[in-house]
Amino acid sequence: MKVETIVSLDLSKSGEDARRAEDLGYDGVLTPETGHDPFFPLVVAGEHTSRVTLGTAVAICFPRSPMVTAQMAWDLQKFTGGRFLLGIGTQVRGHNVRRYATPWDSPPMPRLREYIQMMRAIWDCWQNDTKPSFRGEHYEFTLMTPFFNPGPIEHPHIPIYISAVNVYAARLAGELCDGLRLHGFNTPKYLHEMLMPAVEAGARKAGRSLKDIDIAGLGFMITGRNSEELTKNAAPVRRQISFYASTPSYRPVLEAHGWGEVGDRLLEMSRRGEWAAMSELITDDMLEEFCTIATYDDLVPSVLKHYGGTTTRAAFAIPTRTPEDADTLRSMIKQLQAV
Repeated sequence: MKVETIVSLDLSKSGEDARRAEDLGYDGVLTPETGHDPFFPLVVAGEHTSRVTLGTAVAICFPRSPMVTAQMAWDLQKFTGGRFLLGIGTQVRGHNVRRYATPWDSPPMPRLREYIQMMRAIWDCWQNDTKPSFRGEHYEFTLMTPFFNPGPIEHPHIPIYISAVNVYAARLAGELCDGLRLHGFNTPKYLHEMLMPAVEAGARKAGRSLKDIDIAGLGFMITGRNSEELTKNAAPVRRQISFYASTPSYRPVLEAHGWGEVGDRLLEMSRRGEWAAMSELITDDMLEEFCTIATYDDLVPSVLKHYGGTTTRAAFAIPTRTPEDADTLRSMIKQLQAV
């Protein structure tokens, strides 16, 4: 199992974070798109490291055209010597329209399929000088003049990972992508009963198997040195779960457990702005399903119990305030890498 961690989106800290992650033994570093652009920190991280992979987890695709994303990915792949992993996701309609000012005039998954296909056509054109001839329902790539062509690079295959909460995206990952990045709002039951069969169906369609696709992610995690820290650290995770559970497009995860009504109630509370009270609807039983809950001593076995044999890339971290904490984390990373 490869082990990854998230680095700071603050450009003044990204390099230091990435270098420290490499020293701790991590296989890769990731950047989410939360308040800042996820690509810029990886430039800094790439400059300060030599071994770890560098991935967006994930960049929101539709506000950026396929050409824009393809160009940034190409430059990062060249700059990092082939260490870049492009993770993209669609986000939901409300955020696209009301936060990014991006049109949402068609179903997202067929559009995402074309997005991926067009990026690959662009890269093929730059690497192999093929004629730009991609025409889809949503995107077109039929023009590339020498002035705008960056030319070939040493490592032209850029792995594409897409985020998935629902079955269609999981099937698309199996068919077209190098990997699937699991959303934190996920449970082992939903993963094994809904998402993995969809990934496998997509892989079969493309003449591939599950072993050809990375499954990246572990869901939510609540950990600490002792039971008191577990109790303290549960509160923010409970709030985060309540936020995601209020999103209509994530309802299938709740329905897999018979919790659809909870999602309806949380949606109404979110519309009334009752954010602080929403976490009260997340019961201990729900927390157990959504989270790996364990002290440091039991954390790795608990992770493997829930996701071992399925997850091939694990985003994993604990606070390292002391040298002893750092040694504990190094040991955990090595244990997971041995799987």
